Amino acid sequence: MELRSVEELMNLLHACRGVHDIPELTRPRPHPGGGTPAGVPVDLHDHALQTAALLRRGHPSDKELQVAGLVHDIGHLLRPGDDAGHADLAADAVRPLLGERVSGLVRLHVAAGRYLAAAPPGPGPSPRDTLAPDAAMTRHEAAAFEHDPLADDAMTLWQADDAGKVPGLYAGELEDWRTLLELVAERSARLGAAD
Repeated sequence: MELRSVEELMNLLHACRGVHDIPELTRPRPHPGGGTPAGVPVDLHDHALQTAALLRRGHPSDKELQVAGLVHDIGHLLRPGDDAGHADLAADAVRPLLGERVSGLVRLHVAAGRYLAAAPPGPGPSPRDTLAPDAAMTRHEAAAFEHDPLADDAMTLWQADDAGKVPGLYAGELEDWRTLLELVAERSARLGAAD
C-alpha cells in the first residue's frame, strides 16, 4: 500500500486507536523503580503521538524527524502480525507522500534499536531491556549501519519510540499534526517534481 494523501494517512493514524496487540508495545519492560516488569498498555495511536511529541520537544526544527515519529509504526496496522517487517511496510507506504528522508528514518528505526542493543551498556535503560534477546546487531551489521547518513537521526527516532510508551500520558491530538503532515508532503512533492 502506498499513501497518496494526508487524508489517507490521517485515516490510517486514526485507525491506530485501540490497537494494542503490538509486540513492542506489550513486551515486558523493566519497572523504573525496580520490581516486576509489566506490559505496556498504550495503544498504537497514543504511542505515535507520544513519540512525535518527544521528537518535537527535543528537535523542534526537524519536522521530518517528528513526522517519522508519528508514522513509524503504521506497518503494524498495514499487515497485522508482521512485527519483523513493520518498518519496511511503513517506509514503503509513506515514501510517495512524505519523501525519502521520512521513509528512510522509518525503515531504519528498528535497525537503530538493534545497533544500540549491540553497544556497551551505559547508565539508564538499554535497548536490551525492550528488544528480543537475539536482536543486537553483529559487528559487521553495526559497521554498515554507522555508515548510513540517517543513522544518528534513526537512533534518535528509536530512543523516542522506546520512551513513547507511557500509559495515560496525554501527548495532544492527532489533528494537531495535520498541518505539519501537509507541509512535509508538500515539500516532498516539490522535491519530487524538481527531480
